[in-house]
Amino acid sequence: MSGLVADARLQEVQDFLLLEAEALDDGRFRDWLAMMGPEVEYRMPVRSTRDNRSGAGFSAEAFHFQETRYRLEMRIARLESGSAWAEEPRSRTRHFVTNVRVREGAGADEVSVKSNLLLYRTRGDDRSNDLLSAERHDLLRRLDGQWKLVARTILLDSTTLPTHNLSVFL
Repeated sequence: MSGLVADARLQEVQDFLLLEAEALDDGRFRDWLAMMGPEVEYRMPVRSTRDNRSGAGFSAEAFHFQETRYRLEMRIARLESGSAWAEEPRSRTRHFVTNVRVREGAGADEVSVKSNLLLYRTRGDDRSNDLLSAERHDLLRRLDGQWKLVARTILLDSTTLPTHNLSVFL
């Protein structure tokens, strides 16, 4: 497959994704939000099992979440309020971002990024944990000299959610 970016942008994008994961794992949600563009679309379509001839099985109409920057701001405000019971106490997460592939975007200051994500999550003193595996499709745009996430589609590998809730960011 051709078209992969092999210049300084590759390292910049990888650094962006790692800093984003660090902000989420550290609970610095406002820092994470600052990495988003003003028109960001953040979504995870529902997956269903289909035969091999019917495609990957992701819905174009049904989503586990489909959020704008405003909705992300509201989620973060709720987390900060202490009344988000699903995150009180806050989940401990570890985002493993791998297999980063960067291609030219439609615009001069855009790149299209695919990466694999493994999210490890624990809560309280419970010995159980959640593992979520997904491929992320991102669009990054350079705004005011910095990369910003303007679109993310998260393609979960499982058809059912392997967690009690989606109160964490992927």
